Amino acid sequence: EALEGVPAATAHDASVEQGGLSQMFLWFSLLEIIDGLAIQQMLEGSGRQPGDFGLDGGLLRGKSDAYIEEMKLKEITHCRLAMLAFSGVVTQAVLTQGPFPYV
Repeated sequence: EALEGVPAATAHDASVEQGGLSQMFLWFSLLEIIDGLAIQQMLEGSGRQPGDFGLDGGLLRGKSDAYIEEMKLKEITHCRLAMLAFSGVVTQAVLTQGPFPYV
């Protein structure tokens, strides 16, 4: 409720002033530390692939190498498309200075 009516383009600054982003910063810092430990293990030869945190739920277990490579390519493609879409949302928010849906 504290951010109600705040345009999306200025919501970040309002959130910083409110103090809500400090907790997010701390949690994300903890996740980065854990990520750093996983990277260190990978560099020491654990056999772990870059970006593989074991969160696939076993969906790729027993699949062919070609299928796994195809899914990796799809993941990268979809992530890049999502980043472009988000940049479009940010651009619309700044240009319109209004609330969602920015029309």
